[in-house]
Amino acid sequence: MEYRKFGNSGLMVPALSFGTGTFSGEGIFKKWGNTNIEEAKYLIDICLDHGVNFFDTANSYSFGNSEKILGEAIKGRRDKVLISTKSTFPMNEEINDLGSSRFNIIKSCEYSLKRLKTDHIDIYFIHAFDPLTPMEETLRALDDLVSSGKIRYIGCSNFSGWHLMKSLSISEKSNFAKYIIHQAYYSLVNREYEWELMPLGVDQNIGIMVWSPLGWGRLGGKIRRGKEMMDGRIKQGGDFKGPNVDTEHLYNVVDVLHDIALEINKTIPQVAINWLLQRPTVCNIIIGARNPQQLLENLGSVGWKLTDEQINRLDDVSRCQPIYPYWHQYNYIRSQFPVKL
Repeated sequence: MEYRKFGNSGLMVPALSFGTGTFSGEGIFKKWGNTNIEEAKYLIDICLDHGVNFFDTANSYSFGNSEKILGEAIKGRRDKVLISTKSTFPMNEEINDLGSSRFNIIKSCEYSLKRLKTDHIDIYFIHAFDPLTPMEETLRALDDLVSSGKIRYIGCSNFSGWHLMKSLSISEKSNFAKYIIHQAYYSLVNREYEWELMPLGVDQNIGIMVWSPLGWGRLGGKIRRGKEMMDGRIKQGGDFKGPNVDTEHLYNVVDVLHDIALEINKTIPQVAINWLLQRPTVCNIIIGARNPQQLLENLGSVGWKLTDEQINRLDDVSRCQPIYPYWHQYNYIRSQFPVKL
């Protein structure tokens, strides 16, 4: 397994982490999977055997039961693993049990520690930006949790560029703990992360922990041009179908992925994940799996690299016209400086 520096910190993490959104599978998470404790233990055994010691969850996954299963599955080996979890989304109908207020952050962290059966969380994420809570309040609460030893590092997830930049500025001004990592969506079929968040990451040394690297399952190898789409959450739609992707654009990307996969004896998902591993600011990619076969396939994404020519082919076929002001900025840069974007 390849290990990388984790954002703006001294922590080293594997290039791949394992996401536990499939654990338990209650409510809307049934569409992801329903891994029980014994199955989770086996998947974690496979991860550890392959050098993946980093496991990601959230308090909102299956109403906290994903955290409970993860806590049981790592019992007796807590010192061998890294855990990240999150808070922000509502866990019930109580008016204050959501968002990034001091009240909810500290309460959520305490409950997560109990469910995970641990005395500390390695990386604690704010799962989404809360526009109603002052950023100073959120960051002070997180800083207190870091100072108390209950969390080691903090990260944000699904922030806009100005959300992250203002947060970093407040932390610097107030001497609070800083976000070291941004957990964000990025894939070959949705490259909006590159427009603002990637340049910000380069400038501020904030890496990305990628979620849904296969574009909400679209790059899992089951969708091909001329082949009827299989039943599943993408075809059925619903809350977890992900962002819209133009069908022709998707087929064009998959065509090139398929060709490259045949050239190097890899699978479409392995090629898609390996492309991400070569991108600037990428520190870690969260892989998920409902069974050992899926997990082993995704673990095969590391230990090799696409060639420059193959990366260029994927870059070209997946590139989309940015929205304003990014298209204006890119055109100016191309006209003034000899760089390729």
